[in-house]
Amino acid sequence: MYQNSISDKKANSFTGIHIDPIQFRVAGMNDDKCKLNAYNRRDFYKISLITKGCSTLLYANRDIEINKPALVFTNPLIPYSWDAKDEETVYDGYFCVFSEDFLHSGSRMESLQDSTLFKADGNPVYLLEDEQVTYLKNIFIRMQTEMDSDYIYKYDLIRNFVNVIIHEAVKMQPALAYFNPTNAASRITNLFLTLLEKQFPVDSPQAPLKLKKAGDYADRLAVHVNHLNAAIQEITGKTTTSIINEAIVAEAKSLLAQTNWSVAEIAFSLGFEYASYFNNFFKKHTGYTPMKIRNSILPA
Repeated sequence: MYQNSISDKKANSFTGIHIDPIQFRVAGMNDDKCKLNAYNRRDFYKISLITKGCSTLLYANRDIEINKPALVFTNPLIPYSWDAKDEETVYDGYFCVFSEDFLHSGSRMESLQDSTLFKADGNPVYLLEDEQVTYLKNIFIRMQTEMDSDYIYKYDLIRNFVNVIIHEAVKMQPALAYFNPTNAASRITNLFLTLLEKQFPVDSPQAPLKLKKAGDYADRLAVHVNHLNAAIQEITGKTTTSIINEAIVAEAKSLLAQTNWSVAEIAFSLGFEYASYFNNFFKKHTGYTPMKIRNSILPA
């Protein structure tokens, strides 16, 4: 099994890549020069054009068989992975990664989170005919060419190409085979834990946690919150809320010990509107105030 895109096996061997302010990259899936692992973050979306290979996309609580060329839209806030048919399968194609701000800077007002292409209960996979493959492949090649050019407005042009791809998908009717995975409770629990892990570490006091409550995670996974709670309880013996709170407390201790952010900044970054709410939460779950951790009275 391999995560996020078929080419990520190669990309995962690279670290510390600088992310430029434009927040867009495009590459071939078998491009050994591709160093896009730094873009496999929760802020980046992916569009993949698969031109060769058969696999199953494990997306939220669904398994989607891809047995022909396809256009695939993946949301970093929705856990997903690829399950190859066999070790000998050869894959080929292209993909691009970009931030939502990249498209919004071009006045595309609809949030990608609300788009059916990227929602957990939407249609992320669009199977293609030969003519569509040729057309979309040429767009990806054009984006690669423009990325290497010195044209002063190249990002405006690339943004238009991305929008063309999105609109082509919107016009298509998906032809997919969805099927329910076995051991659903275990699968949902693993998806939840993967999604929870993606929320950390917190990068900036100006970028608060997007998912804080059980309902937030249920929405991302396209399941009812009661279904999520039952699955978590069955597999872990804990409640969804208690697991989320444990993760928030652990991150709070780390931020208190390893950053110079104020308690108010840490509170905001962890989704608390007021520092007093955070103080009460932290003391309830640890028995101590945040400043006692900050002052090294307790080990972090």
